[in-house]
Amino acid sequence: MRDLHLPGRSTVHSVNGMCATSQPLAAEAAIAILRAGGNAVDAAIAASAVLCVVEPYNTGIGGDCFVLLSKKGSADIIGLNGSGRSPAALTLEKLKAAGGDLSLNSVHSVTVPGAVDAWARLIADHGTMELGRVFEPAIRLAEEGFAVAPRIGLEWHFLEGHLAHDPDAVAHYTKDGKAPAAGDKFRLPAMAETLRLIGRKGRDVFYEGPLAEDMVAKLSSLGGFHTLEDFASTRCNYVDPVRTNYRGREICEIPPNGQGITALLMLNILSRTGLDALDPNGAVRFHYEMEAARLAYDMRDRYVADPDFGEVPVERLLSDAFADELATRIDPDRRIAELGAVRDPLNRDTVYLTVVDKDRNAVSFINSLFFGFGSGICAPKSGVMFQNRGSGFVLEEGHPNCVAGAKRPLHTIIPAMLVEKGRAVMPFGVMGGAYQAVGHAHVVTNMVDYGMDPQQALDAPRAFPVGDGIEVERGVPAETREGLAARGHLVRDAVLPHGGGQAIVIDHERGTLIGGSDPRKDGAAVGY
Repeated sequence: MRDLHLPGRSTVHSVNGMCATSQPLAAEAAIAILRAGGNAVDAAIAASAVLCVVEPYNTGIGGDCFVLLSKKGSADIIGLNGSGRSPAALTLEKLKAAGGDLSLNSVHSVTVPGAVDAWARLIADHGTMELGRVFEPAIRLAEEGFAVAPRIGLEWHFLEGHLAHDPDAVAHYTKDGKAPAAGDKFRLPAMAETLRLIGRKGRDVFYEGPLAEDMVAKLSSLGGFHTLEDFASTRCNYVDPVRTNYRGREICEIPPNGQGITALLMLNILSRTGLDALDPNGAVRFHYEMEAARLAYDMRDRYVADPDFGEVPVERLLSDAFADELATRIDPDRRIAELGAVRDPLNRDTVYLTVVDKDRNAVSFINSLFFGFGSGICAPKSGVMFQNRGSGFVLEEGHPNCVAGAKRPLHTIIPAMLVEKGRAVMPFGVMGGAYQAVGHAHVVTNMVDYGMDPQQALDAPRAFPVGDGIEVERGVPAETREGLAARGHLVRDAVLPHGGGQAIVIDHERGTLIGGSDPRKDGAAVGY
């Protein structure tokens, strides 16, 4: 339990159900769906749709979605990959001829949105309500307006320049070219109508009807290779989670093309370091974590890609022998010199949410546009912002993650599920682009090695390897920074905090739920 003399959040406790999200309006919508008789799947999609409205820079129906689902607390976790593919006509040669641009604003970084298809599949197979019903809270907020929350207002302001590249983005997501500030009321009438149309006619209207035509016309006008056939052929797919054991707990992640295996690699390495004997906020703990991250991300950047285009050596990467090999490279007193920089631009633009219902169906759910407002390209009629997941490809011929047609790029968004004694005990996730794998390992080790509750585990200060150094939050103590610098790390202050996160612990013995929501965001864990 936290020290009640000090500022902070208590864990949230409930019996019947709970939702934890980065925005209270989304959590409220999820709980309303649960109270109305919906299950955790219905509530998760309702919350995600609300976040597409009230956090439109972090997520949207023009993005992707990954899901882990436990039915009634089962350890047999269902995985769903709702990430979209590049245009079928795209090739490395064509891209190079067009300038080789996969930058964040490039039309060639736009992959086909996978989220709507994933939502529809999930609710058809595992939900109890219709899409139109679960979209009602989001439609109301988009139509009537919502008050902008502080963190959302801050980052929206930072992204004005990104939106300014596209007149349609400016028209839909600014007020006379200016982002709304915290406390301002903002409306998204086009998004309200788009959600209403999908809710009434189903996912096909998004991928084959007038919405698809609006989106393809916009992308084509900018030189994109996207076609109506690319949208019509979009399908999510069920996947078997990848897993590892950390001190008696099993951690489940979505397999490649997601980067969840990176978190598992980190945990495998850290299991060999005696982490539990260290100060959780000390220099040695952070040094081990940063070195494990650098090693794991190096493997990710070598091997993680779309498995439809070549084998990803998952079994070898997660083997004990490989963990032993990587762990021996860590010197407790010195930074590994020969490792390269983490490849990704540091971004924090994703939403993660989790819902558990009265039957203990547990959903770990993540939805994203990648960068803030994705590519910054907006479909004029529907108001759909396009993700820029294609920036996750590389241009190196022969690399497993090299750009190609109808291919999924390396993906950063990763939901997770903790399993113990044959039951799902905690759906959780940590937002923040490339940071997410480190966030998963940080939260798990905070809880397992240091006995923190989910709120304390999310509150604890964070660091992340960026470029040739590491970025640390203000909460990292001065003596820890000094100890990291003494070990050869170039220590910099993080401009914004690293990500955000949510977690719900299922206490099967006592029949209760325990939730935590990251203070780095505007969110809340809400139960009933």
